[in-house]
Amino acid sequence: MKMKIVAFWFFVSFMLSGSLSACEAYIQGQKYHCTLGRSGTTKQKKEGDGATPIGNFALQKVLYRADRLVKPETKLPLMVIKPNMGWCDDIRSPLYNQLIHTPFAFSHEALWRDEHIYDIVVILAYNDHPVVKGNGSAIFLHIARPGYLPTSGCIAFSESDLRAILKKVTPKTRIKIEANQAVFFI
Repeated sequence: MKMKIVAFWFFVSFMLSGSLSACEAYIQGQKYHCTLGRSGTTKQKKEGDGATPIGNFALQKVLYRADRLVKPETKLPLMVIKPNMGWCDDIRSPLYNQLIHTPFAFSHEALWRDEHIYDIVVILAYNDHPVVKGNGSAIFLHIARPGYLPTSGCIAFSESDLRAILKKVTPKTRIKIEANQAVFFI
């Protein structure tokens, strides 16, 4: 009997702590703490539901604040965040779930923030080809808030852990988010 052996680069498991958002990530034997959306995971992501979407997504690009941080070391494409950059979360906009520049007439998340959660952002290829209005926007890997508070649907790590992960991923890396785990693979 042949056995198929699959080697995963990155494994995230959800801790049984009573929290839907607490998780641990493992990459090449190293353990990282992370957090997910306040509503856990879902197969039917909707705008504003606070859940992390289940699915298989590419890591598209890394955005970072060059005024605060040293450029992340990664093989992914990089872009510096500017004060006028945001991400559209308004289903009425033709630019829903896309990078935008302000001023902007529709609702959006500012990427240039006083808090540090978006100092490094990894854009996931979620709801983008095609964009389905209302199915969720701005699904990123980013820096966790102090105390690893839940996100609005993203996966968040400490800055040092996110930097370590970025050193290991490539443009071919994908993340598969399941009901009870997430796996990065090449």
